[in-house]
Amino acid sequence: MEAALLAWFAAHGRDLPWRSTRDPYAILVSEVMLQQTQVERVVPRYLEWLERWPTVFALAGASPADVIRAWQGLGYNRRGVNLLRAAQQVARDGWPRDLTALAGVGPYTAAAVQNFAFGEAVLPEDTNVRRVRERTEHEFSPAAAQALMDLGATICLARIPRCGACPLATTCPSRGRRYEPLRKQSRFEGSFRQRRATTLRLVAAGERPLAELDREAVQSLARDGLVRIDADVVALPTKKAFKPD
Repeated sequence: MEAALLAWFAAHGRDLPWRSTRDPYAILVSEVMLQQTQVERVVPRYLEWLERWPTVFALAGASPADVIRAWQGLGYNRRGVNLLRAAQQVARDGWPRDLTALAGVGPYTAAAVQNFAFGEAVLPEDTNVRRVRERTEHEFSPAAAQALMDLGATICLARIPRCGACPLATTCPSRGRRYEPLRKQSRFEGSFRQRRATTLRLVAAGERPLAELDREAVQSLARDGLVRIDADVVALPTKKAFKPD
C-alpha cells in the first residue's frame, strides 16, 4: 500500500516551496503558518516572510511590532509572536533536542520539523495523515508523511472521499463510505475573535488611546503579548529581546 501511495505522490504531489528545503527554520515557519490557515493563503506569505527574515537569526532580531504587522491576515496572531520567541530561543541556545521546548511548538509541529528538516524517523500526524491511516487501517512509515498529507488534502477528503481517484482504493476497507459533516468552527463574524482582530488591526496602524478601543479585546491582546498599554495609550510591543552579534 505504501509503494502505491509513493508512486502516486511522485506523479501528483503538490509543489510547495517549503518542500525544497531542509532548513529547520524555514520548515518551522511553514508549519506554524499552516496551523489553522489554508495552503493557498500561506504560500505567498511564507515567501514574503523568508525574503524579509531569511534566517532564524534575522527573525530573532526583529521587533514584536514588525512581526505582528507582517502576520496580519494570517489569523491567530499569537502564532507570529510565538514564532519570534522560538527564533530567539534557537538563536540564543541552538535547536533543542526536544523541539516542544520552543514557544508555540506542539507534538505535531515538532515531529514535522524532526522529519522534514532533520530526517528523523518520526511520522508527523496532522488531520489528513490521521484520516488516511484510520480509513486504510495501514501503518505507514515516516517516509510517506508528505504523500499522506497530500492524499488526505486532495483525495481522501473528510466528508466525501474521491475513492475513484485514490491509488489505495483497491485495498482500502473504507472505499465508498461517506461521512458526517465535521463540526464547524464557531462563526468569526460577530465573535470575540473578530473583536480582537479588529482591535489589533487598529493598533497596528498606529498607537491609539485606550478609550477609543474595545477595552476587553485590548486586555485579552495584552495578556497574549500582542499589545502594550502605557498611560492609557495602546501600542504594539517594540522592545527587542535578542540582539544578533
